[in-house]
Amino acid sequence: MDNIYAIIPVSKFKNAKTRLSPFLTEEEREKLLKAMLHDVTDTLKRYVDKIFIISRDEDVLNYAEKLNLDIILEDENSNLNKALVQAMKYCKGKTKKIIIVPSDVPLIGKTNVQMLIDASKSLDFIIVPSKGGGTNMIIMKPMAIHTRFEGFSYKEHVQAAERKKLNPQVHDSFFMALDVNTAQDLGEIMIHGEKTHTRKYLKELKVNVEPFRGNERLKVTRG
Repeated sequence: MDNIYAIIPVSKFKNAKTRLSPFLTEEEREKLLKAMLHDVTDTLKRYVDKIFIISRDEDVLNYAEKLNLDIILEDENSNLNKALVQAMKYCKGKTKKIIIVPSDVPLIGKTNVQMLIDASKSLDFIIVPSKGGGTNMIIMKPMAIHTRFEGFSYKEHVQAAERKKLNPQVHDSFFMALDVNTAQDLGEIMIHGEKTHTRKYLKELKVNVEPFRGNERLKVTRG
């Protein structure tokens, strides 16, 4: 039995990240999503035995195969949490632990993933919160809890783990907390994302960032 598998759920590339639509076109958002997924999987390949992309979107699955990733075709009439149950059931009995990560955390390589995986050998449940009360990483046994992604999932996941007496351990990471939804987030990638595919692509789009003293701390523009 392998030690750890990664599961990355991906809904679709087209019409995604609509909050970025005033700043990026649909085609640019699609390429951004591909760049972020590339960064996430490049990092995880160094630490896990297998990476599974679960999706119903053919474009996503085809791209995953180009990256030499394993794919799972998501069941019809599913949703994010049902897809994760499907993927966890597939992994159960094949691996000791799973690591669930979203596809839009391109600074994951700045986090000490090896430390978290090493810690998971003696800990039942490790969770990394995201900005805004969400969850950007869980490491646990397959099906240890039913996930509750969407909304304020961080507290719900911690409470679910506590009910199962898994003694959840929280790892607070600035880099892992950053999932990309707004132009401000793109500015953070420009500042901190050296050597990532995502920052390279944003530079191709001539995205610029500078300090700002208004309501937002960063001024993000396109040249």
